[in-house]
Amino acid sequence: MKKILSFFLALTVLSTTITAQSKKPKTPVKAKPQAVSTNQPPKPIQPQTAEVPFVNKVLSNGFEIIVLPDSSVPIVSVELAARNGSFTEPPELNGLSHLYEHMFFKTNRALLVYGCGQAKRFGNLGYYNSKDCDAQMKYQPAIGDVNYLDDIGQLGITYNGSTREEVVNYYFTTTSPYLSTAMRFIKDAVRFPVFDENEFASEKQVVIGEIDRNESNPFYYLDKALKEKLFYKYPTRKNPLGTRETVSTATTEKMRTIQNRYYVPNNSALVVTGDCKPEEVFRYAEQYFGDWKPRQVEPFKEFPLVEHPPLPKSEGVIVQQPVQNVLIEIGWHGPSIGKDNAATYAADVFSYIITQPDSRFQRNLVDTGLVVGVDFGYYTQRNVGPIQVTLVTTPDKAKAALKALYAEIAQFDKPNYFTDAELENAKTILESRDLFDREKLSEYAHTLSFWWSSTGIDYFRGYQKNLRSITREDTARYIRTYIQGKNHIGVAMLSSESQAQAQLTPEDLIGK
Repeated sequence: MKKILSFFLALTVLSTTITAQSKKPKTPVKAKPQAVSTNQPPKPIQPQTAEVPFVNKVLSNGFEIIVLPDSSVPIVSVELAARNGSFTEPPELNGLSHLYEHMFFKTNRALLVYGCGQAKRFGNLGYYNSKDCDAQMKYQPAIGDVNYLDDIGQLGITYNGSTREEVVNYYFTTTSPYLSTAMRFIKDAVRFPVFDENEFASEKQVVIGEIDRNESNPFYYLDKALKEKLFYKYPTRKNPLGTRETVSTATTEKMRTIQNRYYVPNNSALVVTGDCKPEEVFRYAEQYFGDWKPRQVEPFKEFPLVEHPPLPKSEGVIVQQPVQNVLIEIGWHGPSIGKDNAATYAADVFSYIITQPDSRFQRNLVDTGLVVGVDFGYYTQRNVGPIQVTLVTTPDKAKAALKALYAEIAQFDKPNYFTDAELENAKTILESRDLFDREKLSEYAHTLSFWWSSTGIDYFRGYQKNLRSITREDTARYIRTYIQGKNHIGVAMLSSESQAQAQLTPEDLIGK
């Protein structure tokens, strides 16, 4: 469902742990006791779905507002999401969605107008003299009152942004009295950026530092090798970080290109969660964003997504890095939202079944000692979601582990591979996990942004209901359509010493 990052790889390579997000679920309605016949087994209690109680509204300019209210704590999160990210990036723009994210909270016209106003008020232009305050004040009619910035220091519980393949998001988490202040700052940041050259040069170095840190981690080379083979024609569309070359040669003119192309109301959404009233959020949104002019041609009509071509053949790749264990990733092209939505639900359910410690998949690989750990997942995407197996093993067991893995894959669609109880438990626990995630609404705002951008909010509105309807036949169709007998990429990362012992071949990695 979400971004694939193997727990085992995180422990082995990154030395980090992954924690869950949360929100306290409402007390479930208790089902009435069922009458039990002495001649027939009791009827199963039908589980109740837990739909996400958000409301949404689309302004006349195409700007979508999504509100998930909860007044249990006087905290509110305000998040702007844009359908931007690496899936919009040709090679020359690769990584610039991420660089744009770094510039979002930097100087904007409202801050300059406010600073000039304060400087004039106290008779000391100082720094703002160099900014030509008379020129800056000409923007005030378009920006409006900037005195809300008196309260900007009160917003600081958290603020940040993130860039993924199919969404870029920016957020404030603050106390509920400052809802309006947070919304106004986001309005000015998205509509009136300055892209100061000095700030831009500084942030380019920050992003290059992130690239340096990634390249110092061996796992980076495993993931890079898989993506470059799996999405061989358009690899930049799956690489949000970008490259040192594209970032170092970026210009503020390219930032304007991204702004004019993707930071428009008919390609953006505002997500507000926590202690707020939907009608109040909608009123503020109309007031602050209602006159934001939409793009005449929607971005994805003028700049349509690329079509990742099917893999022409299966390939195995060996990456040598100074790691102790053998790390293996195998990837397939999975379903895309808008083309095969049904398979995306089946993918989530099946992935959960086989990653449970007592599943047949885990017993035959982990409990036998062939692997230290194994993970299996599907990453929901509009533009080809990858299916990925990740396993950690040792050089002396690497060949046997791969042989056992492919033997399991061949059995995935068999009726006895998992039980009916495992199927139903997976759906129930996935639903419960979503309820648990809602415990922390500041984090859940990111979840809503992700779904809005990659799938559309209506997909997410029906997610629990559609998840509940998945049958054994649905999972079998998903497996046969996207996994069994399909071209795939296998990548192993190990040291030269381990390879001398393991003697892995590209054929081993693809199950030949």
